[in-house]
Amino acid sequence: MIQLRRSEQRGHANHGWLDSYHSFSFSQYYDPQHMSYSVLRVINEDVVAAGQGFGMHPHRDMEIITYMLRGELQHKDSLGNGSVIAAGDVQRMTAGTGIVHSEFNASATQDVHLLQIWLLPEANGLTPGYEEKHFEAAEKRDRWCLVAARGGRDGALHINQDVALYASVISAGNRLDYSMAPDRSVYLQVARGSLRLNGELLDAGDAAKIDQAQAISLQALEEAEILLFDLPSVAGPYSS
Repeated sequence: MIQLRRSEQRGHANHGWLDSYHSFSFSQYYDPQHMSYSVLRVINEDVVAAGQGFGMHPHRDMEIITYMLRGELQHKDSLGNGSVIAAGDVQRMTAGTGIVHSEFNASATQDVHLLQIWLLPEANGLTPGYEEKHFEAAEKRDRWCLVAARGGRDGALHINQDVALYASVISAGNRLDYSMAPDRSVYLQVARGSLRLNGELLDAGDAAKIDQAQAISLQALEEAEILLFDLPSVAGPYSS
């Protein structure tokens, strides 16, 4: 079964310096029909204005992934980490027992575009941690590139949950398939471009919830960058 979630159906908040779209209930956006999907709790598509950002603020008991699309983001945290991440970079924070961090647009002239993702961890009270990695465009071109997974297998970032997060950039006219396991669910997010998912048109910002094992076929109408979350089944203890 495939349930589409159109871009315009998401929550939206424009604060001037921050333009944000919420796939699931977040902050002042509340929709009881869209609280989470399996262990996927948040996907926020954020555009942050030049020189602006989030001051130091706390998190706990969440796996937080930042997927960079455009621009540069300066990160600092209470673990002593400090870096600037850019397009092609993926960052992971285990908030665990508590972490404090800030995120600012590192440019004085250009905005920054990113996806921030929150996953429920496999256990609360984990030791906080931080990791980042750059994935070359060639690693994602017309193939599934594993960017985050439990244990950090195949060069991915480590996350404390039974999730495999893949990224791909599908060239215009090309096709990419994915086979689901019977006990899994999939969430597909289109970051940019347009494609057909098993014949259904998806544009930038659109998403799909997919369960009840099936073959997934993606046909790019123009170059499309996508994220695919392979998740515990929604029929299990993490049902949405």
